Amino acid sequence: MATAAMHPPINDKREIFGWTMYDWANSAFSTTVITVFMGPYLTSLAKTAADANGYLNLLGFSIQYNSLFTYCVSISVLLQVFILPVLGAIADFSHLRKRMLMLFALLGSAATILLFFLVKETYLLGGLLFILANLSFGASIVFYNAYLPDIASEERRDSVSSAGFALGYAGGGLLLLLNLVLFTVMKDGALAARICIASAGLWWLGFSQITFGTLRPRHAARQLPPGESYLTVGFKQLGSTFREINKFPQTVRYLIAYLFFNDGIQTVIVISAVFAAEELGMSSTSRILVILMIQAVAFFGAYFYGWLAGKIGALRALISSLIIWSAVVVYAFAGMKSTAIVGGLKIEQRELEFWLLALVVAIILGGSQALSRSLFSQMIPKGREAEFFSFYEVSERGTSWIGPFIFARVNDIFRSLRLGILSLIVLFIVGLAILLTVNVPRAIKEAQAAE
Repeated sequence: MATAAMHPPINDKREIFGWTMYDWANSAFSTTVITVFMGPYLTSLAKTAADANGYLNLLGFSIQYNSLFTYCVSISVLLQVFILPVLGAIADFSHLRKRMLMLFALLGSAATILLFFLVKETYLLGGLLFILANLSFGASIVFYNAYLPDIASEERRDSVSSAGFALGYAGGGLLLLLNLVLFTVMKDGALAARICIASAGLWWLGFSQITFGTLRPRHAARQLPPGESYLTVGFKQLGSTFREINKFPQTVRYLIAYLFFNDGIQTVIVISAVFAAEELGMSSTSRILVILMIQAVAFFGAYFYGWLAGKIGALRALISSLIIWSAVVVYAFAGMKSTAIVGGLKIEQRELEFWLLALVVAIILGGSQALSRSLFSQMIPKGREAEFFSFYEVSERGTSWIGPFIFARVNDIFRSLRLGILSLIVLFIVGLAILLTVNVPRAIKEAQAAE
Protein backbone atom coordinates (compact mmCIF):
# COMPACT_ATOMS: atom_id res chain seq x y z
CA MET A 1 0.00 0.00 0.00
CA ALA A 2 2.85 2.39 0.84
CA THR A 3 4.42 1.83 -2.55
CA ALA A 4 1.12 2.47 -4.33
CA ALA A 5 0.67 5.67 -2.37
CA MET A 6 4.03 6.91 -3.65
CA HIS A 7 3.11 6.05 -7.26
CA PRO A 8 -0.45 7.33 -7.75
CA PRO A 9 -1.98 6.98 -11.21
CA ILE A 10 -1.37 9.68 -13.81
CA ASN A 11 -4.25 11.62 -15.45
CA ASP A 12 -6.41 11.24 -12.33
CA LYS A 13 -9.33 13.65 -12.79
CA ARG A 14 -9.66 14.46 -9.10
CA GLU A 15 -5.97 15.24 -8.70
CA ILE A 16 -5.87 17.31 -11.90
CA PHE A 17 -8.85 19.34 -10.67
CA GLY A 18 -7.11 19.91 -7.34
CA TRP A 19 -3.97 21.03 -9.15
CA THR A 20 -5.84 23.51 -11.36
CA MET A 21 -7.57 24.95 -8.30
CA TYR A 22 -4.27 26.35 -7.08
CA ASP A 23 -4.33 28.66 -10.10
CA TRP A 24 -7.84 29.70 -9.01
CA ALA A 25 -6.51 30.30 -5.48
CA ASN A 26 -3.28 32.22 -6.09
CA SER A 27 -4.41 34.34 -9.04
CA ALA A 28 -6.37 36.49 -6.59
CA PHE A 29 -3.05 37.77 -5.29
CA SER A 30 -1.87 38.69 -8.78
CA THR A 31 -5.04 40.51 -9.84
CA THR A 32 -6.39 42.09 -6.64
CA VAL A 33 -3.12 42.82 -4.82
CA ILE A 34 -0.42 43.40 -7.45
CA THR A 35 -2.46 44.71 -10.38
CA VAL A 36 -5.10 46.88 -8.71
CA PHE A 37 -4.96 47.74 -5.01
CA MET A 38 -1.52 47.38 -3.40
CA GLY A 39 0.39 49.88 -5.53
CA PRO A 40 -2.01 52.83 -5.19
CA TYR A 41 -2.71 52.18 -1.49
CA LEU A 42 0.93 51.78 -0.41
CA THR A 43 1.84 54.86 -2.47
CA SER A 44 -0.87 56.92 -0.76
CA LEU A 45 0.50 55.94 2.67
CA ALA A 46 4.07 56.67 1.63
CA LYS A 47 3.00 60.11 0.41
CA THR A 48 1.77 61.06 3.88
CA ALA A 49 5.13 60.00 5.36
CA ALA A 50 7.27 61.82 2.77
CA ASP A 51 8.95 65.18 3.32
CA ALA A 52 7.93 68.41 1.63
CA ASN A 53 9.81 67.42 -1.53
CA GLY A 54 8.15 64.01 -1.72
CA TYR A 55 11.14 61.99 -0.50
CA LEU A 56 11.33 59.10 1.95
CA ASN A 57 14.52 58.45 3.91
CA LEU A 58 15.01 54.68 4.09
CA LEU A 59 18.21 53.25 5.57
CA GLY A 60 20.14 56.32 4.49
CA PHE A 61 18.70 56.36 0.96
CA SER A 62 16.28 58.98 -0.32
CA ILE A 63 13.59 57.78 -2.70
CA GLN A 64 10.47 59.35 -4.13
CA TYR A 65 7.36 58.17 -2.30
CA ASN A 66 5.77 57.01 -5.55
CA SER A 67 8.73 54.68 -6.19
CA LEU A 68 8.30 52.67 -2.97
CA PHE A 69 5.96 50.05 -4.43
CA THR A 70 8.17 49.60 -7.49
CA TYR A 71 11.20 49.07 -5.25
CA CYS A 72 9.29 46.48 -3.21
CA VAL A 73 8.40 44.60 -6.39
CA SER A 74 12.00 44.80 -7.62
CA ILE A 75 13.45 43.53 -4.32
CA SER A 76 11.04 40.60 -4.20
CA VAL A 77 11.87 39.65 -7.80
CA LEU A 78 15.61 39.97 -7.18
CA LEU A 79 15.34 37.67 -4.17
CA GLN A 80 13.50 35.13 -6.31
CA VAL A 81 16.31 35.11 -8.88
CA PHE A 82 18.78 33.95 -6.22
CA ILE A 83 16.52 31.86 -3.99
CA LEU A 84 14.19 29.93 -6.31
CA PRO A 85 16.82 27.74 -8.04
CA VAL A 86 18.17 26.62 -4.65
CA LEU A 87 14.66 25.91 -3.37
CA GLY A 88 13.91 23.91 -6.52
CA ALA A 89 17.04 21.81 -6.07
CA ILE A 90 16.17 21.19 -2.40
CA ALA A 91 12.63 20.12 -3.34
CA ASP A 92 13.85 17.65 -5.96
CA PHE A 93 16.46 16.09 -3.67
CA SER A 94 14.27 15.87 -0.57
CA HIS A 95 11.07 14.79 -2.37
CA LEU A 96 9.28 17.38 -0.21
CA ARG A 97 7.75 19.25 -3.15
CA LYS A 98 4.21 19.18 -1.76
CA ARG A 99 5.30 20.31 1.69
CA MET A 100 7.25 23.20 0.19
CA LEU A 101 4.24 24.17 -1.92
CA MET A 102 2.14 24.21 1.23
CA LEU A 103 4.75 26.14 3.21
CA PHE A 104 5.11 28.98 0.73
CA ALA A 105 1.38 29.13 -0.01
CA LEU A 106 0.75 29.52 3.73
CA LEU A 107 3.53 32.10 4.12
CA GLY A 108 2.32 34.13 1.16
CA SER A 109 -1.35 34.07 2.05
CA ALA A 110 -0.65 34.87 5.73
CA ALA A 111 1.53 37.85 4.78
CA THR A 112 -1.24 39.07 2.46
CA ILE A 113 -3.88 38.75 5.18
CA LEU A 114 -1.67 40.72 7.59
CA LEU A 115 -1.64 43.59 5.08
CA PHE A 116 -5.10 44.38 6.45
CA PHE A 117 -3.24 46.16 9.27
CA LEU A 118 -1.32 48.34 6.80
CA VAL A 119 -1.78 51.97 7.87
CA LYS A 120 0.32 55.15 7.75
CA GLU A 121 2.40 54.20 10.80
CA THR A 122 3.17 50.71 9.46
CA TYR A 123 3.80 51.45 5.78
CA LEU A 124 7.39 50.13 5.96
CA LEU A 125 6.22 46.91 7.62
CA GLY A 126 3.59 46.70 4.90
CA GLY A 127 6.30 46.92 2.26
CA LEU A 128 8.21 44.07 3.93
CA LEU A 129 5.05 41.96 4.15
CA PHE A 130 4.40 42.52 0.46
CA ILE A 131 7.98 41.47 -0.38
CA LEU A 132 7.47 38.27 1.64
CA ALA A 133 4.09 37.64 -0.01
CA ASN A 134 5.39 38.14 -3.55
CA LEU A 135 8.49 36.04 -2.89
CA SER A 136 6.33 33.24 -1.49
CA PHE A 137 3.92 33.60 -4.41
CA GLY A 138 6.75 32.99 -6.89
CA ALA A 139 8.20 30.10 -4.87
CA SER A 140 4.87 28.31 -4.57
CA ILE A 141 4.34 28.56 -8.33
CA VAL A 142 7.66 26.76 -8.92
CA PHE A 143 6.50 23.72 -6.91
CA TYR A 144 3.00 23.95 -8.39
CA ASN A 145 4.31 23.96 -11.97
CA ALA A 146 6.68 21.09 -11.16
CA TYR A 147 3.67 18.86 -10.49
CA LEU A 148 2.42 19.15 -14.09
CA PRO A 149 4.61 16.32 -15.51
CA ASP A 150 3.59 14.12 -12.55
CA ILE A 151 -0.18 14.44 -12.91
CA ALA A 152 -0.61 14.61 -16.71
CA SER A 153 0.79 12.52 -19.54
CA GLU A 154 2.52 14.28 -22.43
CA GLU A 155 -0.53 14.22 -24.67
CA ARG A 156 -2.69 15.82 -21.96
CA ARG A 157 -0.34 18.48 -20.59
CA ASP A 158 -1.43 21.19 -23.02
CA SER A 159 -5.08 20.84 -22.04
CA VAL A 160 -4.33 20.49 -18.31
CA SER A 161 -2.02 23.52 -18.30
CA SER A 162 -4.66 25.49 -20.21
CA ALA A 163 -7.33 24.46 -17.70
CA GLY A 164 -5.13 25.75 -14.88
CA PHE A 165 -4.68 29.14 -16.50
CA ALA A 166 -8.39 29.29 -17.35
CA LEU A 167 -9.39 28.73 -13.73
CA GLY A 168 -6.76 31.27 -12.68
CA TYR A 169 -8.33 33.95 -14.84
CA ALA A 170 -11.80 33.00 -13.62
CA GLY A 171 -10.88 33.00 -9.93
CA GLY A 172 -8.78 36.13 -10.09
CA GLY A 173 -11.44 37.93 -12.10
CA LEU A 174 -14.31 36.89 -9.82
CA LEU A 175 -12.65 38.12 -6.64
CA LEU A 176 -11.54 41.33 -8.36
CA LEU A 177 -15.14 41.97 -9.44
CA LEU A 178 -16.42 41.43 -5.89
CA ASN A 179 -13.71 43.69 -4.50
CA LEU A 180 -14.43 46.45 -7.00
CA VAL A 181 -18.09 46.37 -5.97
CA LEU A 182 -17.06 46.59 -2.31
CA PHE A 183 -14.62 49.42 -3.01
CA THR A 184 -17.32 51.34 -4.87
CA VAL A 185 -20.00 51.10 -2.17
CA MET A 186 -17.80 51.71 0.89
CA LYS A 187 -17.29 55.32 1.95
CA ASP A 188 -13.94 54.68 3.67
CA GLY A 189 -11.64 54.06 0.70
CA ALA A 190 -8.60 53.17 2.83
CA LEU A 191 -10.51 50.55 4.82
CA ALA A 192 -12.02 49.19 1.62
CA ALA A 193 -8.54 48.82 0.07
CA ARG A 194 -7.28 46.97 3.17
CA ILE A 195 -10.27 44.60 3.10
CA CYS A 196 -9.78 43.93 -0.61
CA ILE A 197 -6.07 43.19 -0.18
CA ALA A 198 -6.64 40.89 2.80
CA SER A 199 -9.48 39.11 1.00
CA ALA A 200 -6.98 37.95 -1.63
CA GLY A 201 -4.95 36.28 1.13
CA LEU A 202 -8.04 34.58 2.53
CA TRP A 203 -9.06 33.45 -0.97
CA TRP A 204 -5.54 32.12 -1.62
CA LEU A 205 -5.41 30.32 1.73
CA GLY A 206 -8.94 28.93 1.55
CA PHE A 207 -9.02 27.53 -1.98
CA SER A 208 -5.48 26.17 -1.80
CA GLN A 209 -6.78 23.67 0.75
CA ILE A 210 -8.48 21.89 -2.16
CA THR A 211 -5.07 21.55 -3.81
CA PHE A 212 -3.41 20.35 -0.61
CA GLY A 213 -6.14 17.77 -0.09
CA THR A 214 -5.95 16.25 -3.58
CA LEU A 215 -2.29 16.44 -4.69
CA ARG A 216 -0.34 13.37 -3.63
CA PRO A 217 3.41 13.02 -3.07
CA ARG A 218 5.25 10.94 -5.67
CA HIS A 219 8.16 9.74 -3.54
CA ALA A 220 8.94 9.07 0.09
CA ALA A 221 10.93 11.84 1.79
CA ARG A 222 14.68 11.34 1.32
CA GLN A 223 17.00 11.47 4.31
CA LEU A 224 19.92 13.88 4.32
CA PRO A 225 23.45 12.46 3.93
CA PRO A 226 25.52 12.59 7.15
CA GLY A 227 26.91 16.05 7.84
CA GLU A 228 24.74 17.72 5.19
CA SER A 229 21.89 20.21 5.43
CA TYR A 230 19.15 20.88 2.89
CA LEU A 231 20.88 24.16 2.08
CA THR A 232 24.24 22.55 1.26
CA VAL A 233 22.53 19.76 -0.68
CA GLY A 234 20.55 22.36 -2.63
CA PHE A 235 23.66 24.28 -3.65
CA LYS A 236 25.48 21.06 -4.62
CA GLN A 237 22.53 19.91 -6.73
CA LEU A 238 22.33 23.32 -8.38
CA GLY A 239 26.07 23.26 -9.10
CA SER A 240 25.73 19.82 -10.65
CA THR A 241 22.97 21.06 -12.95
CA PHE A 242 25.05 24.02 -14.13
CA ARG A 243 27.94 21.67 -14.91
CA GLU A 244 25.57 19.52 -16.98
CA ILE A 245 23.79 22.38 -18.73
CA ASN A 246 25.44 21.50 -22.05
CA LYS A 247 23.40 18.29 -22.02
CA PHE A 248 20.21 20.32 -22.56
CA PRO A 249 20.97 22.71 -25.46
CA GLN A 250 17.40 22.66 -26.80
CA THR A 251 15.86 23.32 -23.38
CA VAL A 252 18.28 26.20 -22.78
CA ARG A 253 17.43 27.61 -26.21
CA TYR A 254 13.73 27.42 -25.37
CA LEU A 255 14.30 29.26 -22.07
CA ILE A 256 16.14 32.04 -23.90
CA ALA A 257 13.28 32.35 -26.39
CA TYR A 258 10.80 32.40 -23.49
CA LEU A 259 12.84 35.11 -21.78
CA PHE A 260 12.32 37.43 -24.75
CA PHE A 261 8.75 36.78 -25.85
CA ASN A 262 7.34 36.49 -22.33
CA ASP A 263 8.96 39.79 -21.36
CA GLY A 264 7.22 41.31 -24.36
CA ILE A 265 3.88 39.90 -23.24
CA GLN A 266 4.28 41.07 -19.65
CA THR A 267 5.37 44.56 -20.71
CA VAL A 268 2.37 45.01 -23.00
CA ILE A 269 0.08 44.08 -20.10
CA VAL A 270 1.86 46.37 -17.62
CA ILE A 271 1.91 49.47 -19.84
CA SER A 272 -1.56 49.04 -21.37
CA ALA A 273 -3.24 50.97 -18.55
CA VAL A 274 -0.81 53.88 -18.95
CA PHE A 275 -1.36 53.89 -22.72
CA ALA A 276 -5.15 53.81 -22.30
CA ALA A 277 -5.11 56.70 -19.82
CA GLU A 278 -2.46 58.97 -21.34
CA GLU A 279 -2.77 58.32 -25.06
CA LEU A 280 -6.49 57.56 -25.36
CA GLY A 281 -7.87 59.48 -22.38
CA MET A 282 -9.87 56.53 -21.05
CA SER A 283 -11.38 56.89 -17.58
CA SER A 284 -10.35 54.71 -14.64
CA THR A 285 -13.77 53.05 -14.74
CA SER A 286 -13.32 52.08 -18.39
CA ARG A 287 -9.84 50.75 -17.70
CA ILE A 288 -11.09 48.59 -14.82
CA LEU A 289 -13.89 47.23 -17.01
CA VAL A 290 -11.31 46.30 -19.65
CA ILE A 291 -9.33 44.39 -17.00
CA LEU A 292 -12.45 42.46 -16.00
CA MET A 293 -13.26 41.72 -19.64
CA ILE A 294 -9.75 40.38 -20.22
CA GLN A 295 -10.02 38.11 -17.16
CA ALA A 296 -13.34 36.71 -18.41
CA VAL A 297 -12.36 36.20 -22.05
CA ALA A 298 -8.90 34.81 -21.16
CA PHE A 299 -10.72 31.96 -19.42
CA PHE A 300 -12.11 30.84 -22.79
CA GLY A 301 -8.92 31.79 -24.62
CA ALA A 302 -6.87 29.40 -22.51
CA TYR A 303 -9.25 26.53 -23.28
CA PHE A 304 -9.28 27.48 -26.98
CA TYR A 305 -5.51 27.30 -27.24
CA GLY A 306 -5.51 24.00 -25.37
CA TRP A 307 -7.87 22.70 -28.07
CA LEU A 308 -5.78 24.28 -30.84
CA ALA A 309 -2.61 22.64 -29.50
CA GLY A 310 -4.36 19.29 -29.76
CA LYS A 311 -5.04 19.98 -33.44
CA ILE A 312 -1.80 21.52 -34.70
CA GLY A 313 0.66 20.92 -31.85
CA ALA A 314 1.71 23.08 -28.92
CA LEU A 315 4.71 24.64 -30.66
CA ARG A 316 2.75 25.75 -33.72
CA ALA A 317 -0.08 27.08 -31.55
CA LEU A 318 2.41 29.05 -29.46
CA ILE A 319 4.08 30.44 -32.58
CA SER A 320 0.69 31.58 -33.91
CA SER A 321 -0.01 33.45 -30.66
CA LEU A 322 3.35 35.26 -30.85
CA ILE A 323 2.62 36.37 -34.42
CA ILE A 324 -0.66 37.84 -33.17
CA TRP A 325 1.16 39.54 -30.26
CA SER A 326 3.45 41.19 -32.82
CA ALA A 327 0.41 42.40 -34.75
CA VAL A 328 -1.07 43.81 -31.53
CA VAL A 329 1.88 46.13 -30.89
CA VAL A 330 1.90 47.24 -34.53
CA TYR A 331 -1.81 48.12 -34.31
CA ALA A 332 -1.28 49.92 -31.01
CA PHE A 333 1.21 52.12 -32.86
CA ALA A 334 -0.78 52.68 -36.05
CA GLY A 335 -4.42 52.50 -34.95
CA MET A 336 -6.75 53.99 -32.33
CA LYS A 337 -6.44 57.61 -33.50
CA SER A 338 -9.97 58.68 -34.38
CA THR A 339 -11.87 60.67 -31.74
CA ALA A 340 -15.16 60.41 -33.63
CA ILE A 341 -18.10 59.28 -31.49
CA VAL A 342 -19.38 55.81 -32.39
CA GLY A 343 -23.15 55.70 -32.88
CA GLY A 344 -25.24 54.46 -29.98
CA LEU A 345 -22.19 53.42 -27.93
CA LYS A 346 -21.39 57.07 -27.15
CA ILE A 347 -17.65 56.42 -26.96
CA GLU A 348 -14.79 57.54 -29.16
CA GLN A 349 -13.78 55.23 -31.99
CA ARG A 350 -10.25 54.91 -30.56
CA GLU A 351 -11.66 53.64 -27.26
CA LEU A 352 -13.81 51.10 -29.11
CA GLU A 353 -10.73 49.95 -31.01
CA PHE A 354 -8.89 49.57 -27.68
CA TRP A 355 -11.68 47.32 -26.41
CA LEU A 356 -11.46 45.18 -29.53
CA LEU A 357 -7.67 45.00 -29.28
CA ALA A 358 -7.98 44.02 -25.61
CA LEU A 359 -10.38 41.27 -26.68
CA VAL A 360 -7.72 39.86 -29.00
CA VAL A 361 -5.14 40.09 -26.21
CA ALA A 362 -7.47 38.23 -23.85
CA ILE A 363 -7.83 35.34 -26.29
CA ILE A 364 -4.09 34.88 -26.85
CA LEU A 365 -2.90 35.75 -23.33
CA GLY A 366 -3.98 32.60 -21.53
CA GLY A 367 -3.05 30.40 -24.48
CA SER A 368 0.49 31.68 -24.87
CA GLN A 369 1.17 31.33 -21.14
CA ALA A 370 -0.40 27.88 -20.80
CA LEU A 371 1.35 26.42 -23.84
CA SER A 372 4.70 27.90 -22.80
CA ARG A 373 4.41 26.00 -19.51
CA SER A 374 3.22 22.69 -20.94
CA LEU A 375 5.83 22.74 -23.71
CA PHE A 376 8.63 23.33 -21.21
CA SER A 377 7.37 20.50 -19.00
CA GLN A 378 8.20 18.04 -21.80
CA MET A 379 11.82 19.22 -22.02
CA ILE A 380 12.97 18.53 -18.45
CA PRO A 381 14.31 15.32 -16.87
CA LYS A 382 12.15 13.42 -14.40
CA GLY A 383 13.07 13.92 -10.78
CA ARG A 384 14.37 17.45 -11.38
CA GLU A 385 11.10 19.19 -12.23
CA ALA A 386 11.18 21.77 -9.41
CA GLU A 387 14.76 22.77 -10.16
CA PHE A 388 14.08 23.28 -13.87
CA PHE A 389 10.81 25.10 -13.24
CA SER A 390 12.72 27.42 -10.90
CA PHE A 391 14.83 28.41 -13.93
CA TYR A 392 11.60 28.85 -15.88
CA GLU A 393 10.22 31.16 -13.19
CA VAL A 394 13.50 33.09 -13.01
CA SER A 395 13.43 33.51 -16.79
CA GLU A 396 9.99 35.07 -16.40
CA ARG A 397 10.66 37.28 -13.39
CA GLY A 398 14.38 37.94 -13.39
CA THR A 399 14.38 39.61 -16.79
CA SER A 400 11.06 41.44 -16.46
CA TRP A 401 12.93 44.77 -16.47
CA ILE A 402 14.07 44.51 -20.11
CA GLY A 403 10.75 45.30 -21.80
CA PRO A 404 9.82 48.20 -19.47
CA PHE A 405 13.33 49.63 -19.93
CA ILE A 406 13.09 49.50 -23.74
CA PHE A 407 9.64 51.09 -23.63
CA ALA A 408 10.74 53.81 -21.21
CA ARG A 409 13.90 54.72 -23.14
CA VAL A 410 12.12 54.93 -26.49
CA ASN A 411 9.37 57.00 -24.91
CA ASP A 412 11.94 59.30 -23.27
CA ILE A 413 13.85 59.82 -26.52
CA PHE A 414 10.91 60.26 -28.91
CA ARG A 415 8.25 61.37 -26.40
CA SER A 416 5.83 58.88 -27.92
CA LEU A 417 3.99 56.12 -26.09
CA ARG A 418 3.08 54.64 -29.47
CA LEU A 419 6.71 54.30 -30.52
CA GLY A 420 7.45 52.88 -27.08
CA ILE A 421 4.91 50.12 -27.60
CA LEU A 422 6.07 49.49 -31.17
CA SER A 423 9.63 49.01 -29.92
CA LEU A 424 8.46 45.95 -27.98
CA ILE A 425 8.08 44.08 -31.26
CA VAL A 426 11.83 43.45 -31.02
CA LEU A 427 11.20 41.14 -28.06
CA PHE A 428 8.57 39.16 -29.97
CA ILE A 429 10.67 38.91 -33.12
CA VAL A 430 13.81 37.79 -31.28
CA GLY A 431 11.86 35.34 -29.12
CA LEU A 432 10.01 33.95 -32.13
CA ALA A 433 13.21 33.63 -34.17
CA ILE A 434 14.89 31.61 -31.41
CA LEU A 435 11.75 29.55 -30.80
CA LEU A 436 11.69 28.52 -34.46
CA THR A 437 15.12 26.90 -33.98
CA VAL A 438 14.02 24.77 -31.01
CA ASN A 439 13.75 21.06 -31.83
CA VAL A 440 11.15 19.80 -29.35
CA PRO A 441 11.58 16.04 -30.06
CA ARG A 442 15.34 16.41 -29.60
CA ALA A 443 14.79 18.35 -26.36
CA ILE A 444 12.60 15.52 -25.06
CA LYS A 445 15.28 12.95 -25.94
CA GLU A 446 17.97 15.04 -24.23
CA ALA A 447 15.88 15.22 -21.07
CA GLN A 448 15.17 11.48 -21.12
CA ALA A 449 18.87 10.69 -21.59
CA ALA A 450 19.69 12.66 -18.43
CA GLU A 451 17.18 10.81 -16.23
